[in-house]
Amino acid sequence: MEINVFDFDKTIYDGDSSIDFYLFCLKRNPGMIKYAPGLLIAAARYLINQGGKTVFKQEAFKFLKTIKNTDQYVEEFWSVYGDKIKTWYLERDHASDVVISASPDFLLRPVCRKLGVMLLIASKVDSRTGRFEGENCYGAEKLRRLNSELSDYTIREFYSDSRSDQPLAEIASTSFHVRGSRIIAW
Repeated sequence: MEINVFDFDKTIYDGDSSIDFYLFCLKRNPGMIKYAPGLLIAAARYLINQGGKTVFKQEAFKFLKTIKNTDQYVEEFWSVYGDKIKTWYLERDHASDVVISASPDFLLRPVCRKLGVMLLIASKVDSRTGRFEGENCYGAEKLRRLNSELSDYTIREFYSDSRSDQPLAEIASTSFHVRGSRIIAW
């Protein structure tokens, strides 16, 4: 099966959806600020290599404990932020698209469904607690997760903003680096 593979944040979405979702929730739920000290400590530890990316992100999503209906927040978020999907991506057919992202699956699932994306592979995060249910879907983990979802595939085109996605770029027929609205050969 031939597929096209896309990173999400800063690739087909103009920005970082997790940060945008955090700020969206903070405006509606100021009580989640109580998690800020833990987030700042986790960020500092991550920056000095004393905590992994998954640990940091898990701390960042602890705010979900303050939200009663995460699914409703996610739907409202996409009704406001859905226009940040880049035009070049909207103009494509998505029937053979696989989106692979480090962002939480609960956050990306509704927008990928609306876009008609064939398959979403993202970090599995409990939408009630912010706890990760496995590894952060980042770097080589993206390729491992793709191989666990599909067995007989060829990547026709691959798009990403990040060099950490080199393992996927190497196995694609054609790879592209996305910088804002510019798309250049990998």
